[in-house]
Amino acid sequence: MSENHGRGRGRRDDSGLGTQLTCFAIGATVGAVVALLFAPKSGRELREDLADATRKGVDRARETGSQLSARAGEYYETATSRAGELAASARDAVASRGERFTSAIEAGREAYREEKRRTESSALTDNLPRALEGEQS
Repeated sequence: MSENHGRGRGRRDDSGLGTQLTCFAIGATVGAVVALLFAPKSGRELREDLADATRKGVDRARETGSQLSARAGEYYETATSRAGELAASARDAVASRGERFTSAIEAGREAYREEKRRTESSALTDNLPRALEGEQS
């Protein structure tokens, strides 16, 4: 039980990290824009600074996106692998139980055949003395 709890907590930390990075990037971008708007610069310098800040923000967003994409790919691979393992385990369990069930049915059939042979042979041996008695009479 504690193992599952530990795994769940790791997932929450990962999603919290992504949220924190996103909030940081947004805050940094807003802060940079506000700082540029209140800085005493000419229009051309301000536009260049805004363009640079925008490019940096876009670059950071792409980097964060690629990191999150890579992490999602890792989670996908892990989940796919685990699902394959579980499916194989389930197939093995079903096959094993199916073999046991088939063996039990075959054992029942064999027991039926043996009992039928025994009953038929005992009926023949029981009827043989009566048939002999009928011939002697």
